[in-house]
Amino acid sequence: MATRILSRSGGTDDSRGRTSTTGTSTTGARTHKPSLKQALLAAIFAAAIVTVILLAFSWPTVTSEPRDLPIAAVGDQEQIDQITADAPEGMLDLKKVDSRAEAQQLIREREVYGALLLGDDPEILTSTAASPPVAQQLRGIAAQMQQKIDKQAISGMQDGMKEMQDTLAAASQPAGSQPDPGAPQQNPRDQAQAPDASAMEVPEVTVTDVVPLNDNDSTGAGLAIAGLPLTIGGIVGGVLTSMLVRSRRMRAVAVVVYGTIGGLALTLVLQTWFGILQGSFGLNALAAGMAVASTAALINGFVSLIGPGGIAIGAVLTMFIGNPIASLQAPKEFLAGAWGDIGQFFVPGASGTLLRNLSYFPDAPMAMQWWALIGWFALGIVLILVGHLKAHSKQRTAVN
Repeated sequence: MATRILSRSGGTDDSRGRTSTTGTSTTGARTHKPSLKQALLAAIFAAAIVTVILLAFSWPTVTSEPRDLPIAAVGDQEQIDQITADAPEGMLDLKKVDSRAEAQQLIREREVYGALLLGDDPEILTSTAASPPVAQQLRGIAAQMQQKIDKQAISGMQDGMKEMQDTLAAASQPAGSQPDPGAPQQNPRDQAQAPDASAMEVPEVTVTDVVPLNDNDSTGAGLAIAGLPLTIGGIVGGVLTSMLVRSRRMRAVAVVVYGTIGGLALTLVLQTWFGILQGSFGLNALAAGMAVASTAALINGFVSLIGPGGIAIGAVLTMFIGNPIASLQAPKEFLAGAWGDIGQFFVPGASGTLLRNLSYFPDAPMAMQWWALIGWFALGIVLILVGHLKAHSKQRTAVN
């Protein structure tokens, strides 16, 4: 009787006549029953991730504005103060220099984005290769300066015309009349020259691009987005090498080889094919290779240390933290606070600035960018070795 009851409830008999039940299986099925709470939590978590990603990529663009832009200025202090007062508050950080040549050298060394040459022959020096948005801002200042000069010239011409009219009126008085005692007395020679006083030469503000962009990338868009394939390439290389190579030591070898081949391939496309990068092919290839190898090494290091979850850590550090504050499309001064300077120490910011300098500013200091990439690469290799030693230690403990 007991056996029949168990059979009806889902029991089965084995070859020895023992009865087994499916009660446990029924309980497991009830445990895995779809839950509305789990669905809602998963949806909320996914929405939170999307929101964070949106904020990470849109925040720098939405909040960016020109502030404390280093600009050289040639002129007396009164002229410099006037330019500062006319410009938007906090936009310019003017550095007084003695000559046009000194201002040009500072631009080539990327100490300043441009220069204002004030005086009888006003001129604005720009550097489109350093930053197209800043060059546009400086052209706007040049237009404002020209408008002010034109306004002053028109005012001077009006004063000259009034003086000429007064002179003609005085000359047309009858011979026996007495001049107005309150009117200013003029020398006849000055009266004859009065009409020429209004004929003044109006200075024209010229704009000179000291370091222009290459014709193949005249807007700078190609150089700005060049950092994205470096970032994605580093992440993809890190994921593939960490998943396909089982040996931790061989992962380090794979990262070095990937950086070498990836750097050459990316430079062939960006420089030889598209003409975006300029300068030395070898240095550009080394910089691009260090960029992808640094990210790949970091991902492999975290995977070797903590497992597949390390992929997320490396990707977040590079794509969602480093890339938005890399200042690839706008100067680092456009970002709020110190985020622009902080971004230069991450792989996307360091590699983007390095490639820009190698292409257009060979006189600029680049040690910081090289050391930043070397530091991230070394950190990844160290994490790989630590993970290797940790795994061997566990194996020896298990054997003993």
